[in-house]
Amino acid sequence: MSDPLAVIAEFPGVPEAVDSARQAVDRLYRHRVLRRASPAVSTESSLRGARASAALEGVDVSLDALRRDEVHDPLVQGALRASAELGRLGSMWRTAPRQVLARLHTVAAAGLAPQSALGRPRAADEAPDPLGLGPAPGASETATRMEGLLGLLERPTKAPAIVLAAVVHAELAVLRPFGAADGIVARAAERLTLVEYGLDPKSLVAVEVGHLEQSAYAGGLGAYLGGTPEGVAQWVQQCASAVSLGVREATAICEAMQRG
Repeated sequence: MSDPLAVIAEFPGVPEAVDSARQAVDRLYRHRVLRRASPAVSTESSLRGARASAALEGVDVSLDALRRDEVHDPLVQGALRASAELGRLGSMWRTAPRQVLARLHTVAAAGLAPQSALGRPRAADEAPDPLGLGPAPGASETATRMEGLLGLLERPTKAPAIVLAAVVHAELAVLRPFGAADGIVARAAERLTLVEYGLDPKSLVAVEVGHLEQSAYAGGLGAYLGGTPEGVAQWVQQCASAVSLGVREATAICEAMQRG
């Protein structure tokens, strides 16, 4: 199959969900505040995204506490570092995705994994299961599937960015290739894909917030893990909804800035 992502993009329900999310992003980019303050919106969106990503891993803290630099939990700090790193890694995502993922893991898992394990694929067959998805694939199977994922990032596709981002997110979340902070890396990689593959070039959309606001996050990953066309389509539609909800969060940031 020369373009498997294009096949996924045509699964029932996916084209409509992707188109709705794209239209939401287009409306966001027309907001008048972005003419003068898009970097500030991006910064605030990244902060909210990092908080939401940590919350999905079970560590829920307030934005105010983050702004006051009162949170020292290593998982939250890892989410913040991964979010901050995205701007420096974007130019490498299409050409050197392996190095980008290693760097994301190095900053996300500091304080959660031994120094010698940072940025390195797990050698053990077991991995933590914070979302209750069941046992992760063994190290050998994970390495094989990771090669396939890296290949998807490097080859051309006719599929929309949301489809690629959804698959990147899901594969990293279910494979747990590093064995620590894999969820943080997965959501950072999804956001990076949306930026670098053209949907959200200014990184305004708080897609992580969208995932947090949906109650079926783990359920959607479980559906993807099942491998059926229906399950994969369900996950991609869920990611498209997360984008639309992330647009709503970014719009609220714009409105707050407009009010001063």
